[in-house]
Amino acid sequence: MNKKIKTVFSYLMIIIGAILASFSVACILLPNDAIDYGTAGIAIIISKLTGYNLSLCVLLVFLPFLVAGIILIGKYFFAKTFVGFVVYTIGLSYFEKIPFELNTEHFIAVAFGGAILGVGLSLILRNGGCIDGSEIFANIIVKKIYNHSGKDYSISYILIAFNACVYGAVFVLLDRDSALLSLLVYIVATSIIDHFTDHFEALKQVTIITKDPDAIIHDIREELNKTCTIINSSGVIAGENKTLICYVNYFELQKVKEIISRNKGSFSTVSTIDEILR
Repeated sequence: MNKKIKTVFSYLMIIIGAILASFSVACILLPNDAIDYGTAGIAIIISKLTGYNLSLCVLLVFLPFLVAGIILIGKYFFAKTFVGFVVYTIGLSYFEKIPFELNTEHFIAVAFGGAILGVGLSLILRNGGCIDGSEIFANIIVKKIYNHSGKDYSISYILIAFNACVYGAVFVLLDRDSALLSLLVYIVATSIIDHFTDHFEALKQVTIITKDPDAIIHDIREELNKTCTIINSSGVIAGENKTLICYVNYFELQKVKEIISRNKGSFSTVSTIDEILR
């Protein structure tokens, strides 16, 4: 029952986060000449240049990334990502029709909108969801690198490069002021996301102390194609046991938590890794 309650709660948080994000984009950012980042930013650029419906553009841009994520990353993140994206798209369509105005300067309105967007995306990410294709794209790239070289890398630089291209397109195709205001959105939103998700774009070190490591190692290898470092350890009360160390990204971390929850009798910690030296 506790697991069911946690699952329902996580979906509820994703829905609330998607509503906050869509409200921020449709009612605050766009009316103040700023745009979202990632694939939502690409969709907004297309919508502004063509006049097509924004929610339709968001759907068409995000859908290929979602399909690629299911094929190349796995199905475990699909349900929550799908729910978050559907609510976000419907929210955009709904909030676009609602008149909403902030009687303040563009700078303050955009900063406020970026903060709401950051809170919404934080709720989605913390509960295992995703509504932005750039994160899926970056995850696919680092997974491909790991499969070929066995080396783990952070998705930070890929996300920065992706969004630099988006804002460069805004600067060239739309308006210079919009590009600068949109950059402010990115700075404010990502600062809040980093605070609430402990730098979700960084690598995570999962340390698992258990007496029965075989099942956990098997599940991590089969479901994530990851390996573990095994260390002999001993507890004052528990006695002899094994310590497993595994490096994953933020999206894979959700699956590792699920694996650990299936294997009772373990003690686990998660740490953020800024850099791995080789």
